[in-house]
Amino acid sequence: MNVHTGNVMSPPAPKGIAGMQLPVAMMRDILIKTMFRMNIDLVTHLSRVICLPVPVTQELVDLARSQLLLEATGTMSANSGNEMGYQLTDAGKARALDALTQSEYFGPMPVPLAIYQEQVKRQSIRNIHVTRDQLTSAMGHLILPPELLGNLGPAVGAGRSILMYGPPGNGKSSISNGIRDALGDKIYVPRAIEYSGQVITVYDPIVHSAAEDNVDDPNSLRRTSGRYDTRYVRCERPTVITGGELTVSMLDLVYNKTARTYQAPLQLKSTGGIFIVDDLGRQVEPPQTLVNRWIVPLEESKDILALQSGEKFEVPFDTLVIFSTNFHPNEIFDRAALRRIFYKIKIDGPDQEGFLKIFAMVARKKKMPLDEDTLIHLLNNRYPEIDNVYANYQPIFLIDQMISICEFEGIPYQMTPELIDRAWGNMFVKEEEIIH
Repeated sequence: MNVHTGNVMSPPAPKGIAGMQLPVAMMRDILIKTMFRMNIDLVTHLSRVICLPVPVTQELVDLARSQLLLEATGTMSANSGNEMGYQLTDAGKARALDALTQSEYFGPMPVPLAIYQEQVKRQSIRNIHVTRDQLTSAMGHLILPPELLGNLGPAVGAGRSILMYGPPGNGKSSISNGIRDALGDKIYVPRAIEYSGQVITVYDPIVHSAAEDNVDDPNSLRRTSGRYDTRYVRCERPTVITGGELTVSMLDLVYNKTARTYQAPLQLKSTGGIFIVDDLGRQVEPPQTLVNRWIVPLEESKDILALQSGEKFEVPFDTLVIFSTNFHPNEIFDRAALRRIFYKIKIDGPDQEGFLKIFAMVARKKKMPLDEDTLIHLLNNRYPEIDNVYANYQPIFLIDQMISICEFEGIPYQMTPELIDRAWGNMFVKEEEIIH
């Protein structure tokens, strides 16, 4: 039975070990490593830990018994509905130790890459439909020109790459977060995937926020495990945000020498969601190098990763990539790279009228009374110093500064030319030579 969440079809639970498309020896080894490491003796408990239905877990237990790696303890556990207990034989313990030297991985059974690719198609970021209303409500806290939403909407709906550029302080990062909030539905993220006998862990609690109803209550009579494949975690669509720290090597598989397992790179963790590259141009590597790494994935919806052995393999690339930069695109990209980024959207600062609108809205929100003389002083005397260049962050900055001064001086919130000059002094640093 397939279960739908929103518009996403859930992965069906496996019916038996034959249809799981994993090496049988690998499944058996994960089972006995889990029993060895966690001291588990009941099939129902084991099925929860390895994330397989009870009948499939029992099938694996029977297989290990037939190979004399497990034996029934002959005791029925009264507090678990008279369930038979199992324990590792000496041969089973030896096999578990040997298997642990090859890979420390135990616990949730991985999903084969080929089966995971099917689920990626079912929940593709390209399948989502974002309306103007959804985008407007997700961006409600921002004052944006109407035509900007008109440009953003189709870009998000296409699930293709977006480049936002423009002067700093105008909300490119806030807009990226707003796009994330507009998505709203849930997808299924595998705890781990398997390729060529290697385990790659994908689910990461830092990136993926699990939906509440995914938690099974072990005391509940009706558990949800049979409804879908619990090797996946039902999550919000993921968002990975990187900034100046991003390097090309962060987009490769991470190999853990001790555990002998792999961890998925950032873009694989963000499958079905959004990958935001903030502050492009501030990284150690040139923007062109970073974008060159994304060219094949952006064009072909697949990425190429490499194992320690050097063997390369394809994984799905199903991510809305948002690049955000304070530089003009022509300064940091060649034409070939620009051609591959589907949508280029300029995020500009407001004009004077827009600035005053934002200023009034922020003042109202923060309970700061407006003063006409102070605003005239700000526009006539201060802004000419910076060639009347307005930015979206400035009203919040100036009002917060005045509030801090009022609170320190113990006076009611107020706006005066003197207070706004003090606030302005903190927004910009005077050019001067410091003598060392």
